[in-house]
Amino acid sequence: MRLPLALGLVCLPLLAGSAGASPHASQAGATATAFGVKVVVLAQTGAISTSVSAPRDAVGFASGFAYPSDGSIVTTGSLTASAATDVGTNASSTASSDVSSLSLFGGEVTATAVSGRAKGATKGQGANGSLAGAAVTGLTVAGVSQPVTPNGRIALGDWGYAITLEQAEVRGGSAKTQTYRGYVAALDVHLTAEHGGLPAGSEILVGYAEAWVQAGVPIPAIPAAPGKTTSKKQPKPPEPKSGKPQSLAPTLRPIPIGLQPKLTAGGYVFPVFGPSSFTDTFGAFRGDVPGNWHHGDDIFASLGAPILAVADGIVFSVGWNDVGGNRLWLRDGQGNEFYYAHLSAYSPAARNGVRVKAGQVIGFVGNTGDAEGTPYHLHFEVHPVAYLALGYDGAVDPTPYLIAWKHQKDIGLAQVAGYLPGIVGTAPKPGAILLEASDISEANGLDPASLRRALVAHVPEGDGARILAAATPPGGGG
Repeated sequence: MRLPLALGLVCLPLLAGSAGASPHASQAGATATAFGVKVVVLAQTGAISTSVSAPRDAVGFASGFAYPSDGSIVTTGSLTASAATDVGTNASSTASSDVSSLSLFGGEVTATAVSGRAKGATKGQGANGSLAGAAVTGLTVAGVSQPVTPNGRIALGDWGYAITLEQAEVRGGSAKTQTYRGYVAALDVHLTAEHGGLPAGSEILVGYAEAWVQAGVPIPAIPAAPGKTTSKKQPKPPEPKSGKPQSLAPTLRPIPIGLQPKLTAGGYVFPVFGPSSFTDTFGAFRGDVPGNWHHGDDIFASLGAPILAVADGIVFSVGWNDVGGNRLWLRDGQGNEFYYAHLSAYSPAARNGVRVKAGQVIGFVGNTGDAEGTPYHLHFEVHPVAYLALGYDGAVDPTPYLIAWKHQKDIGLAQVAGYLPGIVGTAPKPGAILLEASDISEANGLDPASLRRALVAHVPEGDGARILAAATPPGGGG
């Protein structure tokens, strides 16, 4: 089945399954995410109700939700969302969301109650889960009662359709360790034509819950040599070497916290244009990357949101891998490097060796690679030149830089929508790829200028919009 257009605004997108077995021991892991209602509008902000994620168990409450403020599209009664994880020898994950008195488009679609439930757990090297408990009670369309079945489809006039109990479960891993990821959106409404003030391609998700767990890999036993007895006394660990900094190898060094050297190559800009959100998940558990920890932050935005070069520099290593999907690197004039992953498409400027300017479009937000099935986002890493010799190329926490860059004004629209004229490249045009993922009525893949017109319709350029030099983030970074 096709995964939904948007799977919510999660605070920690730790949803990737294992991309390959590690020969070393690894810790079990778990994440959970839940929200009541999310409205996704292409090239616009949209809205989300109370949203929670774990680790750090969380519960959110709200007396109601309305979108827009007059409730003409969505109104609800009370909402509750909860997420909890427990990681030890085994791991468990639970997520739940409850929405009462749902009404869409002034009562065209109603439900008495909507609930999402997801659980995951590991036992030994096995992993499993359940989506039991998700429900939609009293569902009506135009006043007529509707059946509710897993992944059921209901026509909504000539303007869209709804999927009831939309869900998927993925079990993977290797013989040594298993993973489980399951999600459910109790009600997922898709607009195929403009309706009630929302454009085609919009989506309304209600009652979302997702759980992910990964079993740990035990420490491999080392057999004793034949004819020799094994001493029970543990050897003394070697003294650390002096001189050159030690490697950040996954099992030898802790996560590099607190390193924010100043970046000095000039003005920097935020890497995603338009509405977006992110939280500090640097160092959080990841089961399919070196060291099993997150080497960057994830910036959530709508599918196809323009991704920008954060600085003047050179693009390199453009292409695909199983973890990052469509990914690329950017090196600024000082030698600092920046990693972008999970792109839905590249712009024509995204070619190896091409020089780009800060704010130039180099790609578009997606969820390719091991992010498939997760909310659309850009995975972004910062690798200062001073630390490139360290293990995993010296990745540091990008959050202080992103916060500083986010506080700047948006760049002028001309810098975003004007990337096509005069640039020749073999990279796929974004419209063609995005049209495969959803019905985008405002952008024609055969007419690249239509993307510009769609952006202009939603993001008018102001005289004061320009690139500014970034303020210095906490810790001395720039």
